[in-house]
Amino acid sequence: MSEQLKLQSDLLVKGENHLAYIELCNAFYAREVVRLSRESDHNRLRRLLASLPYYIERASEHILQGNSPLQLDGQNGCWIAKQSRNFPCLDKEKNSRFYTKKSFPGFILPLAVLNKGELVVKIDCLDQVYKDKIHCNEHGWFDLSGQQLDSQSAYILKPTKSVMTAACCGHRWREGKRVTPRLLSLREMLLAARINWHNFTKPLT
Repeated sequence: MSEQLKLQSDLLVKGENHLAYIELCNAFYAREVVRLSRESDHNRLRRLLASLPYYIERASEHILQGNSPLQLDGQNGCWIAKQSRNFPCLDKEKNSRFYTKKSFPGFILPLAVLNKGELVVKIDCLDQVYKDKIHCNEHGWFDLSGQQLDSQSAYILKPTKSVMTAACCGHRWREGKRVTPRLLSLREMLLAARINWHNFTKPLT
């Protein structure tokens, strides 16, 4: 009898995971189709469409298998958490101490992006690390204090639970006040699924 109950329990868990997987895939497809509809390069569009199923399935699987402490909204394909009243500020001294020791290619880090009076916390990935500067895959070069070198529209933050939560949940502020969180891109959701919440400085295994 106990084996039968265990089998029923296992089937129920698999059923719930399968439903969550379907919801995530649907949410990501709906989001990415809208984004790709703005792509003007037809050759690039074909390549992106061809690889889209793979990345959507990969993101959905990694999210459901991950260790994120955040609440998942499967229907909208996003993470949910309470937003802080205050946006994170640049602390050059703390950043220098941290990124001098902890930087490595593949490191997932948070950053604040400024655009027309709005501040958004995002996540990016390091792909180049030098003695005095680091390069983010999407946002370019930064010095180890967190200041962007290519322009002044972003700054790197030291990863903490509150900052990484803000990045994964798309938290943003306009003129110092909280506004509706944005939905992360598929790339950002893939990065978020790779975060090691037990130790931000080590890759997720």
